Amino acid sequence: MSKVQYGISPLTWTNDDMPELGGDIPLETCLSEMAEAGFTGTELGTKYPRDPEVLVPLLKSHGLVLASGWFSGNLMTNTADQEIAAMQTHITLLKAAGCKAMVYGEVSNSVHGDIAIPVSKRVILNAEQWAEYGRKITIVADHLLNEYGIKLSFHHHVGTICETEADIDTLMEVTGPSVFLTLDTGHITYGGGNPVNIINRWGDRIGHMHFKDLRLEVMEASRAADKSFLNAVLDGVFTVPGTGDVNYDDVFTALKARDYEGWLLVEAEQDPAKANPLQFAKTAYKNISGYAEKFAL
Repeated sequence: MSKVQYGISPLTWTNDDMPELGGDIPLETCLSEMAEAGFTGTELGTKYPRDPEVLVPLLKSHGLVLASGWFSGNLMTNTADQEIAAMQTHITLLKAAGCKAMVYGEVSNSVHGDIAIPVSKRVILNAEQWAEYGRKITIVADHLLNEYGIKLSFHHHVGTICETEADIDTLMEVTGPSVFLTLDTGHITYGGGNPVNIINRWGDRIGHMHFKDLRLEVMEASRAADKSFLNAVLDGVFTVPGTGDVNYDDVFTALKARDYEGWLLVEAEQDPAKANPLQFAKTAYKNISGYAEKFAL
């Protein structure tokens, strides 16, 4: 039996940070096309109902389950206790849906959601700030794991405090073993790093995986022009696995060596008017399942 499952984010159809992208696409279309493409899992999006008694049966009617869901963290401003209180509704939903990981991203001082602010203006923490952040997020992660059996899986992200390989290394070093990582192959590449290095160094603390591909030419042009993250997305910096410049043979070789188990979750922010969602979803499934079978994951 395969140790991996295939999921896709609704971002292929409708963008959370730019609701005007795919805003007219009904949720029913998103879910039915995910299933048609072959996927069995999805993640939360802004169009999803947040009542587990509504969401879980809705997904099941399409042959889907909830793999995880992004939580917008504010630990740069909140105490650990305030953060735990703020995520209770989210925890209830993830627990009811049987999720084993929470995708956690720090957004309190992020620039990634503002189309007017270049990525170069992101906040960079000093050693003292990292130590304090690590202390607080470890408390939150301990609570999640001990009380609910859910892994806090931190999502490094372009335009946030955790963008580069060095940032990820620091995060892992200043946190306890209850803090896991959502490794995103596209974001680490955009941040100047290599997903293989992260898998090799921190593979035992990867709690979740996001697979997006990246067009290096677009990324380099965006960096050179000092563009915002959202403008890079509009320019087509991301695409689905196997259609960009990330070396997925190397990624899957590293995952195989680490005996990875869990979701292979496709997530590629694109403009659905330019990148037909169903077509790209089918391509993503073909490619990601092909890699998994090739490397016997």
